[in-house]
Amino acid sequence: MKKKNIKSIFYLLVSTLLALVSCNNSPSELSLAGEWKFALDPDDIGVSEQWQMKELSDKVQLPGSLQEQGKGDDVSIHTQWTGSVVDKSWYTADEYAKYREPGNIKVPFWLNPDKYYVGVAWYQKEIEIPESWSDKRILLEFERTHWETSLYIDGNKISHQDALQVPHRYLINSLAPGKHLLSLRVDNRVHIDVGSNAHSVSDHTQTNWNGVIGEIKMQALPALAIDHIQVYPDAKAKKATVKVYMDGKPAGSRLALNVLFEGQSILEKEIDIEANAGNCVETAIEWKDNVKLWSEFTPNVYRLQAVLSSRDGVNRKDVNFGFRELKANGTHFDINGRPIFLRGTLECCVFPKTGYPAMDNEYWAKIYATCKSYGLNHVRFHSWCPPAAAFHVADSMGVYLQVECGGWTSVGDGNKQDQWIKEESIRILNEYGNHPSFCLLAYGNEPSGNNQVNYLNDLVVYWKQHDGRRLYTSAGGWPLVSDADYYNTDKPRIGGIGRIDNILNVYTPRTDYDFRERILEDMPVVSHEVGQWCVYPDFKEIDKYTGVLKAKNFEIFKETLNEKGLGDMADKFLYASGRLQTLCYKMDIEAALRTPGFAGFQLLDLHDFPGQGTALVGVLNPFWESKGYVDGKEYSEFCNQTVPLARMPKLIWNNNEQFKADIEFAHFGEKPLQDASILWNVETKEGNVVKSGSFRHDLPIGNLIEAGSIEFPLNTFTDPTQLTLKVNVENTEIANSWNIWVYPARKKEIQKMPYITYKLDKTAIDKLNQGENVLFLSYGKIAPKEGGDIRVAFTPIFWNTAWTYNVPPQTLGFLCDPAHAAFAAFPNDGYSDFQWKDLAVSCNAMVMDDFPHDFRPLVYVIDDWFKNRKLGVLFEGKVGKGNLMVCSIDLDTDLDNRLSAAQFKQSILEYMASSHFNPQKEITPEQIENLLVK
Repeated sequence: MKKKNIKSIFYLLVSTLLALVSCNNSPSELSLAGEWKFALDPDDIGVSEQWQMKELSDKVQLPGSLQEQGKGDDVSIHTQWTGSVVDKSWYTADEYAKYREPGNIKVPFWLNPDKYYVGVAWYQKEIEIPESWSDKRILLEFERTHWETSLYIDGNKISHQDALQVPHRYLINSLAPGKHLLSLRVDNRVHIDVGSNAHSVSDHTQTNWNGVIGEIKMQALPALAIDHIQVYPDAKAKKATVKVYMDGKPAGSRLALNVLFEGQSILEKEIDIEANAGNCVETAIEWKDNVKLWSEFTPNVYRLQAVLSSRDGVNRKDVNFGFRELKANGTHFDINGRPIFLRGTLECCVFPKTGYPAMDNEYWAKIYATCKSYGLNHVRFHSWCPPAAAFHVADSMGVYLQVECGGWTSVGDGNKQDQWIKEESIRILNEYGNHPSFCLLAYGNEPSGNNQVNYLNDLVVYWKQHDGRRLYTSAGGWPLVSDADYYNTDKPRIGGIGRIDNILNVYTPRTDYDFRERILEDMPVVSHEVGQWCVYPDFKEIDKYTGVLKAKNFEIFKETLNEKGLGDMADKFLYASGRLQTLCYKMDIEAALRTPGFAGFQLLDLHDFPGQGTALVGVLNPFWESKGYVDGKEYSEFCNQTVPLARMPKLIWNNNEQFKADIEFAHFGEKPLQDASILWNVETKEGNVVKSGSFRHDLPIGNLIEAGSIEFPLNTFTDPTQLTLKVNVENTEIANSWNIWVYPARKKEIQKMPYITYKLDKTAIDKLNQGENVLFLSYGKIAPKEGGDIRVAFTPIFWNTAWTYNVPPQTLGFLCDPAHAAFAAFPNDGYSDFQWKDLAVSCNAMVMDDFPHDFRPLVYVIDDWFKNRKLGVLFEGKVGKGNLMVCSIDLDTDLDNRLSAAQFKQSILEYMASSHFNPQKEITPEQIENLLVK
């Protein structure tokens, strides 16, 4: 008989055996999902009182958590949260008093659960072992628990486990057929100091939940069974080395391996296992033809079915794997021999509806599809490791994952967490290590500890020795260790805590900078937590929080805005601050793409981070939905595998200058683009093309691809003009654009100049009483408590003021009506763009809370949502018979270089000289004086 026929018969027999043990009359696996009995044990007396022997009285559904089923304590001012609260004013400040009242508890520092419980809970279920399992071992599996579990059967303790991010599995050598009482003690107290802010445990995002989620099942195993499988693909050799780890005595057993691709069997191999084989069988499976490679472009996934047959029965385990060669090559990454650039975002375990991570494929597909629609190819799991579904879907969609071991703590000091992190990392590698999407591993986030460098370097070496299928680094943020494959650092980014002197605030608006001075020369650098640019809350989100977590923080912010008489401005504040936020992300991302030898970035964040004081840093909400001010199409113009870039020395021009831009590309697509037709044009706001041209250029894989230069005189623009430079590749969706501004070098002469004053003295008031127009320039004169101490910048708040001790910037950009006649000579879109930069960095916000609710500034400064003050830098009013304009922007200093400030002043003066300047709201000199330094 031919060997092929023998194989076919063998696989037919195996299939028949598997079918027999899987039939309804003799199941090999039983689900334990459903109703469980339950009891809280807040005093931790259950063990001493032997609750495992008692029948519990309450009921819950598993999988699930206590909180989502209304179990636990009501939230109060005494709730002991898991996570730092930096701004503790909620506990004492008068403005929060009503939110501390029972029945109206609302905390501002993160999303709020209705119930809270940290401690021991007992779960109990009667199980029935089938007669057919009488000679089997029983494997109980709880896919994800939070945190420690202890298992009891009929009152006898089996064991306990403390993994956070892999299934808890309990193997019972024998259990008689019939009914048994299963008791599971779950303890979600933080017994290992992984860090109270680590997203593996913290209330900042997923909540410190108690329960069991994912699959809950028991399985009958023969005396010899597969424990786990590791597959080590080698694309160049066209083979995969397979290691099958077994539990039991292998004598007289046989291992059958079957490789499937797209559901079809393509390779088979059988192995007779020697009696002295030990607990691991290693073999190589060879491909005759070229293997299918895995990457973001070709997410080819193979499936290995392993069937272990012995005289005691048959056991099967399946794993997915993929062929990809990922390595550090100088200062960049290569996959399958070609450079890649990581365009990533963080996922910080943000799941508001459940308060714990999604365990299903569908939701992970939504997350990754959204990331890809915004041009990303990478996700970093900040201080936690996702469940199996996240890996399976990332495999199929071609997403590069950075996984972390659950820590944000002090390491290297010899404390318990040092050993736990090491053990947890190996559990993660063994559980998820076959997934090709599992590309990068770090201990966790931003460690502390005097010996952190030595500890983390040793850990990296240990990982490399254990598993060479991915790249390793110490942690997100720091430190640099010698044996790491790459470095996560916050140096190559624009913003930072208190970093108000960043390039967007200090220098002339431009796009010719990059981060080349901030990266290493011998190791790939991935920038850490890029962005963190804030946006005003979207109060329309509140009704979306129908699950475990409620947006009661948003309710506070909305109520305080309404109390200030500004409730009608919420959506306008959102849109205007959102457009500024988008611009800042664009600048960060483009600078990264312009940087030679850069390996990638990790945004914080594409979607909001609801904790740590409420960090509204995403253009998407926590449900991965758009907030309405930028969509994936626009965002992916500057964040994608191929991005046109323009190096411009300035964005604000006088019309006696030559416009200059050098066009280059970052191209990390699937293949080079040969002889690309590159088109450019300059358009007005109305869409009229005023200049255009083209280049032809090859676009190889990489960045700093110089495509051509643009230069033309600006003397044809005699009026203040906002233009847009657009660059695209013909017959593709590859495109990008930048706004620029051109102002007349010679300003129009003002025929009727207002009286300009720097103090509201008797002369100014007399002129107003006589019916004259007065421009009061109040920059530098605003009292600290009236806005003089508010640090305004061009860039918005970084992360949020509650977490950063109110460091600057403290505002969220400007808002105005662009159609108002005051801005007729200052073209704008109603929100902060670069023409506002010179104004924003040299202004005082004026607190106008004491003005009538219907008195509104011409230019708002959007305040921090914790304070919601009515802030302005420009307002007008009727004083006596005259008309007053008050401006707290510096409109005098260095106007030859501050072109936008000069043009803004010109626009205000032209307006005040026109018939349009006729304010209707009356104000008094006393109201103005109340704003000023005495």
